[in-house]
Order: sequence, then structure tokens, then C-alpha cells
Amino acid sequence: MNIGEASTASKVSAKMIRYYEEIGLIPPANRTDAGYRAYTQSDVHRLHFIRRARDLGFSVAEIRDLLGLWNNKSRQSSDVKRLAQEHIEDLERRIESMLQMAGTLKTLISCCAGDDRPDCPILHTLEQPDDNDGEPEARTGAVQRRRRTPASKKGSRSR
Repeated sequence: MNIGEASTASKVSAKMIRYYEEIGLIPPANRTDAGYRAYTQSDVHRLHFIRRARDLGFSVAEIRDLLGLWNNKSRQSSDVKRLAQEHIEDLERRIESMLQMAGTLKTLISCCAGDDRPDCPILHTLEQPDDNDGEPEARTGAVQRRRRTPASKKGSRSR
């Protein structure tokens, strides 16, 4: 099947299929004589696995680990469970961080008159220097991402 058909079957966009191939989450597709990508049912099954993992919020690195475990028939389910537990802990930390951000924003919004005057406590707060001393925290977006530790990599390679 061509990339459009694989996209429809897996519910993964053609652009993402090309990306997953580029970063090695899926193997390079076979090519037709005309040079078009040709996908098998096995490729679509792998794409579906990746899409479901993304729907659950797993990162590309975590999906790579999950794929390694999925393909490793001598895997231990405890390795899969550990990876899922680490992911839920990360999600819970991120949720807590977002709830704190929402609380701060709600407080700021309640302090803002929202009228035609230029004074705005929201902008005033944003212009203030950080409270913490020392190095700025590494950020990858609105919330902190979990840093991978050597322990979280254990057992994640396919054999």
C-alpha cells in the first residue's frame, strides 16, 4: 500500500510517517519501481502502536524504548510496567506544574481590572526578575520534561 493508504489505515499522517521513518521509529519503507514508498500490514501495525503510544503522551524516546520491548520476545513485563509507571509519574508532575501555573494565572486575572487603564498586574508580574538565585532552570516548553536517568534506560534495548 502507498503512504496515503498506510496513513488512512494507521490514522497517522503521511508527514508523520515520513518523520518516524527519518528518526528510525519505523524501518525505511520498501520502494516501488517508480520510487514510491510501499508499506505492508506489519508497517501499519507498527504505526498504529506508535500512534497509540503518542495518544498516551509517551515521548519519542519512550516510544523507542517501548518498541524495543515490544519487539523483544524475551522481554519481561516488569520492564514495560516500569516504563509506564515512570511515564505516569512524569504526567502527574506535569499536571501539578500546570495546575500551579493555572492557579497563578487565575490570581493575576482576578487582580487585573481589565479596563481602559494601562496598569496591569499581569504584565507587572511578568516583568519581575525570577525569585530563584543561581542558574536558570532548563526548559523545554511550558512544563519541565523528565530527564532520563541511567536507571530509566535499563532493559530498554532490544536484543
